[in-house]
Amino acid sequence: MEQDILKTNLNGLERKLLVLINEHKSLKEEIKTLKTENQELKSGLRSRDEQLYNFKNQIKISKIVDNINPEDGSVSELKKKVDDYIREIDKCIAYLSR
Repeated sequence: MEQDILKTNLNGLERKLLVLINEHKSLKEEIKTLKTENQELKSGLRSRDEQLYNFKNQIKISKIVDNINPEDGSVSELKKKVDDYIREIDKCIAYLSR
């Protein structure tokens, strides 16, 4: 009689242990997935921060160009050159970002 109770208790413990093991495996997989997602999000955030920084620099350069007042009256030519330089710098940044 006492052996039957012990077997029942043991079987119950085995079932509970299997449930805990399966839950543990599931949680480990979820942690792994969340860590991967976290790294991807951090990488995306860094990329966005770099883009924002570059855009801020472009705005600063554009403001400088707008405030340039050349003596010979070739403002449009100077603005075009600076815009070309900005585009070239953007291409270089994009290439280096890869």
